[in-house]
Amino acid sequence: MKRLIATLLICSSVAAPAFAALKAGDQAPAFTTQASLGGKVFSYSLADELKKGPVVLYFYPAAFTKGCTIEAHMFAEAVDKYKALGATVIGVSADNIDTLNKFSVSECRSKFAVAADTDQKIMKSYDSVLLSKTSYADRVSYVIAPNGSIVYEYSSMDPDKHVANTLQALEQWTAKQKK
Repeated sequence: MKRLIATLLICSSVAAPAFAALKAGDQAPAFTTQASLGGKVFSYSLADELKKGPVVLYFYPAAFTKGCTIEAHMFAEAVDKYKALGATVIGVSADNIDTLNKFSVSECRSKFAVAADTDQKIMKSYDSVLLSKTSYADRVSYVIAPNGSIVYEYSSMDPDKHVANTLQALEQWTAKQKK
């Protein structure tokens, strides 16, 4: 019986690795990748965007799925609020650039860029791989300060609070910068 319990404990710890998204205070890994805005492909560099101000980086599982479409619509509706705070938004998934060209126009409403991470290097560097289906990104949002420091991280498969939470975190960060 003791051997069975020990075996089960070992197997469960191997089968279910702990979720380890990057946290506030961590340095955001730099990346450059193909992205699409309004159906036009360009090279996106996080380092270049951070020179302009804070970045809201969000990972999502797959373009044109229900939750990801809801989330893209919500980010598109809030883009002006992010801009008023000096921030830009970028979404990242494992989708290819052809799919993202369509998604950027229809679901993102040509308001913000979406980036292709087909080899999952970005997702892995941000610990944002969906554990239950590792070919997809987990739904994780980050607010990154211009110095590359992560200000805020939020993880939830429910898309409903990512925009509100990142806006609030960005507002709080901006208020601290003015002091």
